[in-house]
Amino acid sequence: MKSVILKTATRLMIGLMLVFAVYVFLRGHHEPGGGFSAALLASTAFSLLAITNGADHVRKAIRIRPSVMALSGLALAAGAGLPALFFGKPFLTGIWWQTETFAAGTPLLFDSGIFLAVLGAILSILLALEKN
Repeated sequence: MKSVILKTATRLMIGLMLVFAVYVFLRGHHEPGGGFSAALLASTAFSLLAITNGADHVRKAIRIRPSVMALSGLALAAGAGLPALFFGKPFLTGIWWQTETFAAGTPLLFDSGIFLAVLGAILSILLALEKN
């Protein structure tokens, strides 16, 4: 698309959308949000980029093939359930590691995997449609 207004607005919107996607991702443990919602926001930003600048620009921006991203996300989400098995708990039970100032756990790994899987799947579809 050749619209200067759309390209300028897109540059501003993409940054805001990706920052908001990170916010939604990080608040997903205790409130609505998480990997799926954040991936939808991020894929919307990349869709807007594809509309204004073309699919090749999106391919350069993400730097890896979307199918690899989706498969990596599936592996990460499935792998997030394995630590629970080592502690004698059911698969995908959340395991947390805490210090006095920080807590991290397998739900963050699971959400990261979901984020990558959903974003990769949507980008695969988007870029495949752009070819045709």
